[in-house]
Amino acid sequence: MWGFITVLVDSLIPRLREVFELSFFQAGLVQFAFFMAYGLLSIPSGFILSKIGYKKGILLGLSIMGIGCLLFYPAASFRMFPLFLLGYFILAGGMTVLQVAANPYVAVLGSEETASSRLNLSQAFNSLGTAIAPAIGAMFLLSDSIKSSENINNLLPAEKEAYLAGEASAVQNPFLFLAVSILLLALIVSFIKLPNILKKKEGFGYGNALKHKVLKMGAIGIFVYVGAEVAIGSYLVNYFLDMNLADTIKNTSWLAKFSEGIIQQDLANVDNKAIVAAFVIFYWTGAMVGRFIGAYLTKIIEPAKVLAIFATTAISLLAISMLTNGLVAMFSILLVGLFNSIMFPTIFSLSLSGLGEFKPQASGILCTAIVGGAVIPPLYGFLTDQFDFKPALFLMVVCYFYIFFFARKSSSFIKQDSVLH
Repeated sequence: MWGFITVLVDSLIPRLREVFELSFFQAGLVQFAFFMAYGLLSIPSGFILSKIGYKKGILLGLSIMGIGCLLFYPAASFRMFPLFLLGYFILAGGMTVLQVAANPYVAVLGSEETASSRLNLSQAFNSLGTAIAPAIGAMFLLSDSIKSSENINNLLPAEKEAYLAGEASAVQNPFLFLAVSILLLALIVSFIKLPNILKKKEGFGYGNALKHKVLKMGAIGIFVYVGAEVAIGSYLVNYFLDMNLADTIKNTSWLAKFSEGIIQQDLANVDNKAIVAAFVIFYWTGAMVGRFIGAYLTKIIEPAKVLAIFATTAISLLAISMLTNGLVAMFSILLVGLFNSIMFPTIFSLSLSGLGEFKPQASGILCTAIVGGAVIPPLYGFLTDQFDFKPALFLMVVCYFYIFFFARKSSSFIKQDSVLH
């Protein structure tokens, strides 16, 4: 559920950019509002969970998510961009509670040596949601053309009212469905018995957790990873449109058939945004496939080595996309999703190594670092406004280089921490 919602935000960005006539930097504020919730609420969520337990925490998180989804109804009706941003923030606030609880919970369900494998497996199901979301976004959020404010003002009153109502329902219906689904999920969870693994003192000890160098370096790794993954996913549609790939897709039979199969409409009747958005599914499906593979690889190969190889490959693919055009540039950047796959769970589990009773506090700190998704996408948007898409991708290269650095150094960080503590 949270994977699906996170990526559905990406599909809404191109639409909101046209509806509100935003710059790329302003469009990046959508992700800023969404991921800032992690930066502000992760550590408070840790305190809340220590008081009420995981089950009530999950129910609280799902309830907050439902409220956030419902806010999209008035936001779409009144065409208020700030209300959209508030809805995203509240929605992400609920997801923050779930994220802080779930990752350490999975990590402690077995031995520390196989924690990376378990987190990769569980995150693979998170990626199932991210793989489905682009297709839903292309079908329901991006398939129709958006009129400019000037064109809207030139419509007759009845035409204008009908157009605005149609625009509102295109956003309202998917998020109303999500609200109902989330509340149903909360009802199911309320009947499930979950073992209580929290001790009363686990709401404290953040200072002790931060004494571990591997945790501090891992938090930076989470920051740049989430920022890079979200920035790429958020701007893929605009990046492909900038390279005029919609025409290439329409003129290439197998690509046109694939796009039509995803959108379920004739390409002649849909906007170019939807035509290229259909291919974003490869980016997020790659992450899902890679995590199932990663669950096996991190069992038989040292997780840090797998992380270093994947980071190096992501850098290479970005370089190819920056230096080429057309389908080569498109598929090389889409393949980055496959090599993104193991990064979050592997960085997360490596960062928790040797922390023992401080794992819940460490999870709150690492989830706070997810705020990278609020910082790097607007920065990438700003660089795109200044220099264009391809030069701005160098920011992503810097992010993945840090992940490579962390992977190479993490073993020594863990050894240093074990000696010091």
